[in-house]
Amino acid sequence: MTIQKIALKLAIASAAFICMQTPSYAVDSASVEFGTGNNTQMLRLAAQWDWQNKWWQSNGTHIGGYWDLSLAQWHGNRYNDIDGQKQDFVDIGFTPVFRFQRDDKKGFYGEAGIGVHLFSELYNNAGKKLSTAFQFGDHLGAGYVFANGLDLGLKLQHFSNGGIKQPNGGVNFAVLRASYRF
Repeated sequence: MTIQKIALKLAIASAAFICMQTPSYAVDSASVEFGTGNNTQMLRLAAQWDWQNKWWQSNGTHIGGYWDLSLAQWHGNRYNDIDGQKQDFVDIGFTPVFRFQRDDKKGFYGEAGIGVHLFSELYNNAGKKLSTAFQFGDHLGAGYVFANGLDLGLKLQHFSNGGIKQPNGGVNFAVLRASYRF
């Protein structure tokens, strides 16, 4: 069985598991993201569910967070560092995200997350190589949540295997995010 088939089955099983949860664990929001970096574009769909914890609550703000389960399509334009050669693959990710926000979860916020990702094939584009299908994905971001629940954000995201195996060139993205809270 190929990694791509395993990744697809994991995504379907995860989605089914989330849908079967009780209301307190139901999906709170969904997002679409577009990222670009290193001659690579990424389109990602994700579902999020909030943590109930509020840490360091003070002056109408707190640190909270959410779980993020994502499925992305990557498209590289310089496979094997050859101009015009393409590389397309799938990425499944799971990330806990900490968010500094107002108590009503509206207005400006800042967030940071470190999660795990499984690629359907090894990344090799524009001189950057990742030698494992398992990757860590970390990000720093900021955004704004409108009164109607629309969340628009920008984040910087880095992928790396953490030095598990070489080469580990790392890949960086600038990511635009649009999310809607149910």
